[in-house]
Amino acid sequence: MSPITVALIFGGRSAEHEISIISAQSIAANIDAERYRVLPIYITHDGNWLFEGIARDMLKLDLSALLRTSSLEAAEAALRDMVQHNNQKPFDLDFKAAGIEVAFLALHGSFGEDGRIQGFLDTCGIPYTGCGVLSSALTMDKALTKLCVADAGLAVAPSITLFSTDYQTDPDTAHSLIEKQFEYPFFIKPANLGSSIGISKVHHSGELSQALQHACSLDWKVLVEKTIKGKEIEIAVLGNEQPQASVCGEIEPGKEFYDYQDKYILNTAKFFIPARISASLQEKVRAAALRAYKALGCRGMSRVDFFVDEESGEITLNEVNTIPGFTDISMYPRLMDAVGIPFPELTERLIQLALEPTRL
Repeated sequence: MSPITVALIFGGRSAEHEISIISAQSIAANIDAERYRVLPIYITHDGNWLFEGIARDMLKLDLSALLRTSSLEAAEAALRDMVQHNNQKPFDLDFKAAGIEVAFLALHGSFGEDGRIQGFLDTCGIPYTGCGVLSSALTMDKALTKLCVADAGLAVAPSITLFSTDYQTDPDTAHSLIEKQFEYPFFIKPANLGSSIGISKVHHSGELSQALQHACSLDWKVLVEKTIKGKEIEIAVLGNEQPQASVCGEIEPGKEFYDYQDKYILNTAKFFIPARISASLQEKVRAAALRAYKALGCRGMSRVDFFVDEESGEITLNEVNTIPGFTDISMYPRLMDAVGIPFPELTERLIQLALEPTRL
């Protein structure tokens, strides 16, 4: 049998561009080369689709080291410089002519994890890894995710949603509304970004305006959310109609909370697999993860994140990531490995799940 051609799509127009490249590097290193021919497709910051030569060069970059020793801005500048000095013609988006049979999506954030690329590939008739259009769009929006899982009976953190244009028009009213509803500290989050980009923990009124302005500069909708007491617990879910949940993983942040710096640059967070909670509580969290996964119509994979209060036993859903990180420190592949699905087998299963005919 000739190998199946897999388009590995990464990069993209979101603020998580660099993390997407690192995820793609890990995925490429763990796909069975005898069964699959990987055709890397790199989407630039500006939305241009490039393949083969420069895309393969991107997969060879030690971007993790650059982020740790320099800055996100320096990494972005280096990537733009590579693209600028590349004379390769853009990919013409004729997937069938290129022999592509399935796409492995390593795009994080907007334009990759929010249903847009999924709808495009559906239109082109190309199966792809992960969730379909509806669940991708729902889970990308933290406010809508809360509504859906709350309707399914899961607890969510109390929050209010602000629109960036409204805040910019009348910031004083927004400040007053927030301070009436929440006690300090609380969190401010862009509604549609991942990798903890743009999230701030606001400790007093002096930090409020800057946190809101920062979040509003990144997204058209912003969440203000009550701080929830508890451990950060994550579950990897894999499957279509009959999904399976991994063991519970626990994150102990190296900083006050698990932000972008802590995830990808400082590397100071601690991970515990299995999580340091009771066996009975772990089973409740796993059941809650599967409940959220099904309620949101997820397929293929998702990572479902919770806050778990050991004293009260309360389980509060934080968010659902339909294209979780696949870097060397990411929880999703580590959790799958803990239940006997090593990275190479994980990529195999995801491709096979993508090739199953039913899709939401």
